[in-house]
Amino acid sequence: MVIKAFEFYRTPKLLFGPGRVEELGSIAAQYGSNVLVVTGGDSLDRTGHWKRCEDSLNQASVRFHRYRSSGEPSPGLVDSAVMQFASLSLDAVVAIGGGSVIDCGKAVAAMLPLGESVTPYLEGVGTKTHPGKTLPFIAVPTTAGTGSEATKNAVISQIGKKGFKKSLRHDHFTPVCAIVDPDLTLSCPPQVTAACGMDAFTQLLESYVSLQATPLTDALALSGIEHMASALIPASTDQGHDIGLRSSLAYAAFLSGVTLANAGLGIIHGLAAPIGGLVPIPHGVVCAILVAEACRMNIKRIRELRGPEDIMLAKYARVGRVLSDSPDTDLSTGCDLLIRKLEDWTRELCIPRLGAFGVTEPDLDGLALQAGQKTNPVQLELKDIKAILRARL
Repeated sequence: MVIKAFEFYRTPKLLFGPGRVEELGSIAAQYGSNVLVVTGGDSLDRTGHWKRCEDSLNQASVRFHRYRSSGEPSPGLVDSAVMQFASLSLDAVVAIGGGSVIDCGKAVAAMLPLGESVTPYLEGVGTKTHPGKTLPFIAVPTTAGTGSEATKNAVISQIGKKGFKKSLRHDHFTPVCAIVDPDLTLSCPPQVTAACGMDAFTQLLESYVSLQATPLTDALALSGIEHMASALIPASTDQGHDIGLRSSLAYAAFLSGVTLANAGLGIIHGLAAPIGGLVPIPHGVVCAILVAEACRMNIKRIRELRGPEDIMLAKYARVGRVLSDSPDTDLSTGCDLLIRKLEDWTRELCIPRLGAFGVTEPDLDGLALQAGQKTNPVQLELKDIKAILRARL
């Protein structure tokens, strides 16, 4: 078999493992002695992790300025940071936090050299093309979810009836270094661990069945899925203190960022963007709400349009076998096992429905129309997309 031509974008330098956050100062010092550190609220302080980061920077003689980012980054939040720190001749930006914090830091690093508002550069919102000039950006995730520590885009949100979730994107925005220390995720509450984990799993699954998937992204996605299969439920319930489980989730989340950047995503993320722009709902929760029903619809339409032996069905079946630890099942059964396992996860993790966040029946038409098919393995009709939403309302 001839492997089709493909491209693979660069990944960050990766420092992975418990205790690696102690090396933050030495990494930052490689880029200069004056950095901006973007963090979330006060959880980093409460857990003592901020003291570890602060000490590391001080020991490396790195001067730093701290900026706190709360919630998903909006254009106003990014613009405010750029205005506040533009005159400080910064050498680099560090972000320590969950996916939203890392997206904020990535966007600020990209906009500081321009000194402009981010909105005109957002895909689908503005008309300007970013030249790619950015400050060196170091990502230190404290959750295992979005994989933003490995991607070239930052998601910026404006919530409301005319809201949006759009990306600031350029190949040069990939972090120069990702410090993935599972120790930093030990304090994540169960519900946060569950939502973040389901986001990472969804990214791995969607990139695995993507129309742009390659043998390389397939291998990475499967490795992440295998680690997620054994770790997600226990880490999200009664074994969140287990560093081995936390390491598996952190590893899988990083891989999900690599695979989505190189293979793309599908209808779940195509719906997550307009839903997240309409109502205040955590991104990972949207993915968790939709993943089982979206897989059911994709599998149904592939069977109808391309037959029961399609290669994408074989991929779905393989994931079903991995999640269910049933290696000898046939293709059809493997697909059914996948849907059943995802429904089980949804129940075990107590994932709510869209209605709990304010999505209503009259919203479905607009959401379905805005949904991006991206690299979904099968083209869905409008009625199919509305059926996914209605089933999870």
